[in-house]
Amino acid sequence: MGIFGGMFGKSEEKPSSKLDWKYLESMEDLDAAEQASKEKTVVLFKHSTRCSISRFVLKQFENTYGIPADQMDIYFLDLIEYRPISNAIAERFGVTHQSPQMIVLKQGKAVYDASHDSIDAGSLQQFV
Repeated sequence: MGIFGGMFGKSEEKPSSKLDWKYLESMEDLDAAEQASKEKTVVLFKHSTRCSISRFVLKQFENTYGIPADQMDIYFLDLIEYRPISNAIAERFGVTHQSPQMIVLKQGKAVYDASHDSIDAGSLQQFV
């Protein structure tokens, strides 16, 4: 792949991360996340791969997130690649679309959302 393909082309690789992300790539994945939120807290992280602010916030989140996987599931959405899922999240959970955005689900409902510099992994401890 040439330089422009690497910059603008579709990437099949998942971003490297120390976190155990689940990926939202289909409406079935979104349904699964909603269902999972009935058992434990679920976080949806919407990320724009074209935005340096989103990239910075994602890295900051990854560096400060410390909740064990048995207490919380974290889902990653590349909203450029999967914009229809992002739109479905806004409609289904009654949250205004933002990017980057973190949405907390409990019992199938959005109980908290934050965007841009308001995203703080430490704020999630209250939802465990």
